[in-house]
Amino acid sequence: EVQLVESGGGLVQPGGSLRLSCAASGFTFDNYAMTWVRQAPGKGREWVSAINWGGGLTSYADSVKGRFTISRDNARNTLYLRMNSLKPEDTAMYYCAKYRVTSIPSTARRYEYDYWGQGTQVTVSS
Repeated sequence: EVQLVESGGGLVQPGGSLRLSCAASGFTFDNYAMTWVRQAPGKGREWVSAINWGGGLTSYADSVKGRFTISRDNARNTLYLRMNSLKPEDTAMYYCAKYRVTSIPSTARRYEYDYWGQGTQVTVSS
C-alpha cells in the first residue's frame, strides 16, 4: 500500500522558515518523480515544486522560486521542502504526491500524480 505522510508544518511569522518532510512507503521511492502541491482555504490546488527520481532536476512555481528548495533522500525514502522567506500568501495545506514517471512532467501534466498524502498545514502570520 502506497503511503505518503507529511510533517513539519506549523505557525510561523512572515520571513520565517520551515522544512516539510514526506515519508514514503509501499513503493520503490527512487523510481518516481515527486511533487509538492498546496491548497489555501477557498482556493484550488496550486502546484509548488517537483523533483525527478534522482534529485538532480527540480522545478518551481514562479511564486516560490528563489525561496523554496525541494530535495529528496532516496536512502531514507523521504521528500523535503525547505521554505524560506515565508509570506502570508504561502498559508495553505501542503501535500506531497507521487508521479507515475521518473522525470518531471511537462507543465500541462504537472497535476497528473497518482498518490498523495493527508497534508500538513502551514500558516504564515504575525
